[in-house]
Amino acid sequence: MSRKKKKQQKELEKLIEGLLMLGVIGAFFWIFNLTKSIAAGGIAAGFVLVIFVAIQIFRRILLEEKLKRSGIKEIDEMDGRQFEHYLGHLFKAHGYAVEVTRASGDYGADLVLTKAAKKIVVQAKRYSKSVGLKSVQEVKASIAHYKAAEGWVVANRDFTDEAYSLAKSNDIILINREQLIEMILKLNPGAAPSAKKVREQLPAIERTCGRCGSKMMLRKGPKGEFYGCSSFPKCRHVITT
Repeated sequence: MSRKKKKQQKELEKLIEGLLMLGVIGAFFWIFNLTKSIAAGGIAAGFVLVIFVAIQIFRRILLEEKLKRSGIKEIDEMDGRQFEHYLGHLFKAHGYAVEVTRASGDYGADLVLTKAAKKIVVQAKRYSKSVGLKSVQEVKASIAHYKAAEGWVVANRDFTDEAYSLAKSNDIILINREQLIEMILKLNPGAAPSAKKVREQLPAIERTCGRCGSKMMLRKGPKGEFYGCSSFPKCRHVITT
């Protein structure tokens, strides 16, 4: 979430908290004035609080159901190549002609989309943290190579403020986690393969250590996911996701 959106979200949360407090206090004094009973006022205030908590729980349930239908948790478990192919299916279902570029030497574009004679290059970023400005620089450079009209970066996470700033000044479109979820949910069920099915059909790429040749293992650390050498601690080579 960008700095502006984060600020708006915090302001909205403060407004809701303020309204809740006013509602609790208002309910207490209204009933107290009617009944002259502190206990009755407390019950009214508690009733307002219970309703608020129930609404919040209901909203949380709806959000969890939305995330489940989108398959975003499965997407979070993909490797980069699986994510590229999943996006290929997703954009095809949205009416684009899609080319998934080769895994290496892609000149900054993971997918090339075409619709109504308009070509768009796409960087796909399956990250465990916010995506930085390097992705914007890469897709910007690929526009000229592929003779494209636009450049997009699609991620399963949000972008850093620097990435948003650079994208704005270079006319690059950033599609973050929330927008990706909305793209998925706009499709009719079955219009595109689910994230789970793509993972099953396209096994994760087996990575090998560039130092000792051993298998790299996906692990989790304080700063997110990374690939660590299976020969650890003899070899400490890592690849960040």
